[in-house]
Amino acid sequence: MKQFFALLSGLIFGFGLILSGMSNPAKVLNFLDVFGTWDPSLAFVMGGAIAATAPGFAWLTRSRSRPFFDTEFRLPNRTDLDPKLLTGAVLFGTGWGLGGFCPGPALTALPIAASGTLIFVPFMLAGMWLARHTPDLTMPFRKGVLR
Repeated sequence: MKQFFALLSGLIFGFGLILSGMSNPAKVLNFLDVFGTWDPSLAFVMGGAIAATAPGFAWLTRSRSRPFFDTEFRLPNRTDLDPKLLTGAVLFGTGWGLGGFCPGPALTALPIAASGTLIFVPFMLAGMWLARHTPDLTMPFRKGVLR
């Protein structure tokens, strides 16, 4: 049952990405081009998603001791900004700005072979693999060596 609802959630999410235009890299790049051909419509997509999700999320976390299909809520408990998080955010933003894709919309656009998807997705997967299989390059910062 858990896998069924995960699949259903993923399909709804993917449909929403296609419907909103997030799987179209030109639309995303126009949203990021504030001083050029700016298209603010994705801000309304994000606002609508937050408005639809926030009440249910607030109700669920306040009224239940655990989620419906797991033993506990798995929410972040750290509030600090470490070099690894900041480096990942910069890489994610740079990739999004250059390619017009982030992981969800890229995978959604893969079956329709949207422009650039066949190049972006393999590099995205290689980056995910590298992030998991390379040593932590931020360790000297956290140990106090390079502060």
